Amino acid sequence: MKRTFLLLTLAALMPFAVRGQVTPEATPGPPPAATSYKYRAYVGYAYTSLNQVNQSRYGLQGLEVAVTHDFGKYFGISGNGEYYKVAAGSGTGSQANPGDPRVYSALAAPEVHASLFGPLNGILFGELGIEHTSGEHMIPSTSFAGGFGGGMSYNVGSRWAIRVTGDRLGASFSLINNSPALNYSTHRTWNPRATIGLEFKF
Repeated sequence: MKRTFLLLTLAALMPFAVRGQVTPEATPGPPPAATSYKYRAYVGYAYTSLNQVNQSRYGLQGLEVAVTHDFGKYFGISGNGEYYKVAAGSGTGSQANPGDPRVYSALAAPEVHASLFGPLNGILFGELGIEHTSGEHMIPSTSFAGGFGGGMSYNVGSRWAIRVTGDRLGASFSLINNSPALNYSTHRTWNPRATIGLEFKF
């Protein structure tokens, strides 16, 4: 009788002993914080029209490089440099751009950016700096320049993105072969521009 009672007691206590050996589930902690980068470097193909060069038939192709410092989630300031040399079309004589035009620019660009949907981001910016046109004997050949534009970027990883932007840059240049008698009078031009390339966050 005592043996039977002892066996029944052990059988009743067995589930509690087994349960006590199971490791309880760990309480889930907070998700890891998203990596935040303060700088973005960009390099890409660029195009500009050539409205400051009289009788030009084609815009110019070239390169844009930029570095942006982000201040928080929505604001940043960029320093941009562009060089344009290759004509977007071909021709000889009256069918070609006059002379050998080249365009350089250096601009500062405050910007506003935000995530639109998933990896897609929107960008709006203003620009202020200088633009230089050479190969056309303009005097002076350098002008203050400013404009505005926008674009989008698509994240292809935590650090890399593809960026597309367009803008309109205004400047004021003298006419080609202008003379001192005209005080090198200038005329205002607006050049539509576009660029596409890779952005790296660090």
